[in-house]
Amino acid sequence: MKILMFFHGGSLNRGCEAIVRSGVALLKSRFPDATIHLASGNPESDKVIPLLDKVLLDKPAKIKKFSPEWFTNVVKIKLFGDQTYAHRVVNQSIIKLIPDYDVFLSIGGDNYCYGEQPGIYEIDRCIKKAGKKLILWGASIGQEDLSPDKIKDLASFDVILVRETITRDILEKAGLKNVKLVADGAFLMDKEELSFPEGWQDGNTIGLNFSPLVAKKNPQAKQAFADLIDHILATTSMTIALTPHVIEPGNDDYDILNEFYQKHKATGRVILLPDNLNATQYKGYIARMRFFVGARTHATIAAYSNAVPTMVLGYSVKSKGIAKDLFGEEKLVLSLAEISDSGKLKAKFDEMVAEENSVRDRLNQALPHIKSMSAKAADYLLEAAR
Repeated sequence: MKILMFFHGGSLNRGCEAIVRSGVALLKSRFPDATIHLASGNPESDKVIPLLDKVLLDKPAKIKKFSPEWFTNVVKIKLFGDQTYAHRVVNQSIIKLIPDYDVFLSIGGDNYCYGEQPGIYEIDRCIKKAGKKLILWGASIGQEDLSPDKIKDLASFDVILVRETITRDILEKAGLKNVKLVADGAFLMDKEELSFPEGWQDGNTIGLNFSPLVAKKNPQAKQAFADLIDHILATTSMTIALTPHVIEPGNDDYDILNEFYQKHKATGRVILLPDNLNATQYKGYIARMRFFVGARTHATIAAYSNAVPTMVLGYSVKSKGIAKDLFGEEKLVLSLAEISDSGKLKAKFDEMVAEENSVRDRLNQALPHIKSMSAKAADYLLEAAR
């Protein structure tokens, strides 16, 4: 079986790395003879991922003005209102690979949360037209994200593996019959424990993650986050470990966390983890934290999967659904609007501290089932590939 994982931007987003890393490990453990390739927007960043047989460059092409492709596209749009030709040209780095593989794993589960995706729809049509198996791996999709065209595309998949029950319920209500519930594969990802940095308190360190994406969507949240740091320093004895998880240019957690570090480093209780760790190394630090507060979903999954009480900032359907499946409710999850309210942020933090033992106990109870659901993805892939 030859498998291509595609719609991966690169591993400078350690959440994307976690999806590929955990997915490849799961598939190789179940199908050791499978050949697994990854189409990536940044192949150099993916060298940290073991078990992959090959990483290929996925770079959208450009249609140059007055080129033969440009004239063909103009004619098709003018005469027939047909843009599919342009989408095929732009996405040829994927489409040209279709004859080479048996199974296509669309691993960009969040792609369907960002409006219409006609380019994606065209790639999917080409894959299915060629008679290949097409699987959506670890998706989260909100009700507001659905449209007739998107539902039609989703219906073409051999199976849609969703990572939480909210998405499952939304898609089934929309009439889709190919939906299977799993859990995010990153719950199964290994961790690598590096030595503690200077200032770390073993058993008494809290991890904080904040993202430029959240700051852009809600600028007032940045000041509220700074107020939360002051609150933690004033009301606890904990060390704060500022923890980046996405280090892409223009979307770099380290840059914004460094601003908080520079402001608070004189306290002697705030440290900044480096920006060059891989997903398993970040997970190794997060696993040894007492608490975690994070905006990046896979940073919070690293915490959840090690039974670290966790507060989520700026929820999406995936973070709401993951919390609901762990706790039976959307516990310790704040909306994008709420996280600019310093009072609410501090109160939710105090709630997490007060319920530390019960939250940790609940996570320990829920994790065996969640991890077994993560592993079921391989079963569904096998069923779909037959």
